[in-house]
Amino acid sequence: MNSEDFPIENRVANSALETFNLEDHYPLGQRATLDISQWLFEGFILREKDFRAALKAHDWAQYQDQHLALYCSSDAIIPAWAFMLVNTLVSPYAKTVIKGDLEALESHLYQDALSKIDWSPYQDKAVIIKGCSQKPVPQNAYLWATTALQKVAKSLMYGEACSAVPLYKQKK
Repeated sequence: MNSEDFPIENRVANSALETFNLEDHYPLGQRATLDISQWLFEGFILREKDFRAALKAHDWAQYQDQHLALYCSSDAIIPAWAFMLVNTLVSPYAKTVIKGDLEALESHLYQDALSKIDWSPYQDKAVIIKGCSQKPVPQNAYLWATTALQKVAKSLMYGEACSAVPLYKQKK
């Protein structure tokens, strides 16, 4: 016997599996963080007059077209209006402004991107949500994709076609 008698068949490539790759929906743009503790007295006390003066002196144009996460690295109790005030100054420049860390920013960007997807091409199909990624895909993005795909797909799996974990199968 030789290999011509038993041709190698790529069953994964020939399967009806549809792959959904979250990396394909990675929101483009530079990410930045801004720690407002730098404008607090001793990093902990918000003195409104000093805070406003520091904000007025800050160069907001440096955040042009960036996705920005606002946070406070100290344990200071910051009133909501402080973040709102910072937002009024940076939002004319930044594409996105959220309160939180980089992971919260990525989650927000993915939530926005996934809300714009037409999921109908996955209708009644076996779908695998690709697991490995080179880009920072937050766990929330996997949850939101699962929720959306579960509404249309016949079945859902996670991982790679050769070693997928079954997640959901539509009831007959």
